[in-house]
Amino acid sequence: MATDPARRLWQAAETVHAVTYFHPAALAAIADAGARGFWMGYFAARMAPLGPIGPSTATAVCCNFSPARTTRALPDAWSFVSPADALAARSRGAVAALTDCGLEAEGAAAAAAALEPIVAGLDPSGRPLGGANLDVELPAEPIARLWQLCTTLREHRGDGHVALLVGADLDGCEVDVLATAASGMDAMILRDTRAWTHDEWAAAAARLADRDLVTTDGGLTDAGRALHVDIERRTDALATRSYEGHDLAATTDALRPLARTVAAAGVLPFPNPMGLREG
Repeated sequence: MATDPARRLWQAAETVHAVTYFHPAALAAIADAGARGFWMGYFAARMAPLGPIGPSTATAVCCNFSPARTTRALPDAWSFVSPADALAARSRGAVAALTDCGLEAEGAAAAAAALEPIVAGLDPSGRPLGGANLDVELPAEPIARLWQLCTTLREHRGDGHVALLVGADLDGCEVDVLATAASGMDAMILRDTRAWTHDEWAAAAARLADRDLVTTDGGLTDAGRALHVDIERRTDALATRSYEGHDLAATTDALRPLARTVAAAGVLPFPNPMGLREG
């Protein structure tokens, strides 16, 4: 089955965006700005476009994090780093990371020019994190500009994905259990990074089993597979509605060589919580 054009564009954009979570230069930038520890830095940087929000808002827009994770980071983060400083740090860190991965200004500028018309036309309705990133001023520096465009695109798509997950009557932990079953990755990747306890994970798995969505050994049932496929398909469809009138293939072709350069640098782990696949 051919990959949906919206999915191909996301894969390329997500690869460029994802250095912010893994590259030492990106992590150092938010730490130098004042964040204490990885997770405070994660939420301060990612949530900064929304302003000095609290943990419930972060839990809402992220969907699949335990409230225990967001509560430990917010609102304390804002006493160490302001949203404005976090925005500047994440941009600065992304440039350092992508430059280290091998991106050059000329290639970044060309990819940004291809991506910018799509991002400029995104409908923010019902997309809180995507909409907040649309309000972030685009940097003039080419690599920073490209990273912000990729970030806005992925957060806009992610908001639509969250809406569909909630519409499927899945809570945060159930989302992670279902994703783990669909991907076959080790449960600890999502369970531990999203701070679910073993008991919370087991209870969520039991609820999904009661709905005939997962098996007792952690796999997907036919109904679970159908639900997963439908949510992914509708996520692509929702994104595509915002991309109408644009040549997605040409934009993806402009972005893909840069994404391959990032992937080849070896900084992104596979498997990973974002669902990016190697290659």
